[in-house]
Amino acid sequence: MTVAELLANAQDAILIAYQFSKQEASLEAQFLLQHLLNVNRAWLIAHESDSIEEQACSEFEALLKRRLNGEPIAYILGEREFYGLKLKVTPDTLIPRQDTETLVEAALAKIPTNQSSNILDLGTGTGAIALAIAKNRPKSHITAVDASKVALAVAQENAQNLNFQNTTFTFSNWFDALQNKTFDVIVSNPPYIEDQDPHLSQGDLRFEPTSALASGKDGLDDIRQIIQQAPAHLNTNGWLMLEHGYNQATAVAALLKKTGFIDIDHALDLAGIQRVTLGQIV
Repeated sequence: MTVAELLANAQDAILIAYQFSKQEASLEAQFLLQHLLNVNRAWLIAHESDSIEEQACSEFEALLKRRLNGEPIAYILGEREFYGLKLKVTPDTLIPRQDTETLVEAALAKIPTNQSSNILDLGTGTGAIALAIAKNRPKSHITAVDASKVALAVAQENAQNLNFQNTTFTFSNWFDALQNKTFDVIVSNPPYIEDQDPHLSQGDLRFEPTSALASGKDGLDDIRQIIQQAPAHLNTNGWLMLEHGYNQATAVAALLKKTGFIDIDHALDLAGIQRVTLGQIV
């Protein structure tokens, strides 16, 4: 079987399994074969008439089967791009999503480019948010914490691979290990899905760590805790920014206001949904 034939068959199988566009299915098939052969897309195009050895075909079919069974392609490939960074991803971490780039943009808008700021990323996972900020604000220092030691190890490895020197990683359940430390900006993409939400048993979410997804009956347990404790860890005029669900902006804003935050605002994701809510403490 040739490269072109193998990709065409995989594309058709993915189209049947998922409600993808033809382009999306084609890209996924290419990603799987590039991963297996350790080549880039240009190589696939230049060698589309080449025959693939039987052993490689079998290994590709095994990868494809994992994808058709619903396993996220990020876990199969072991990586995901986020804000221009290639990050290692494992089943111990949440898969970085494009919506979360909204939180990075909101943070960068409040962090000066020409002076040092102390930034905190709560529940860092792969380190995606912390590392995106670290790259774009090299004069700032970013502390990233997570309550999962295995997730924290992935974040540290990503920082090492990217050779970022302005990050520190700390094992902590939210603020527990931070004692009297204070920051200019605190960002977090905490768990915010309702415990009984049926989406937890569907799609990619079936494979991701529930502890990084669900948070109580209304999905706001962790957000409440973060908002309550954040003022003690923010410098004067510091900002707290939280990613949340599509229908939680009003509730999060009310929690911020009740806790004493001012200048409460929202940031929209690419779909125009209020994805991030932020407030300032004085």
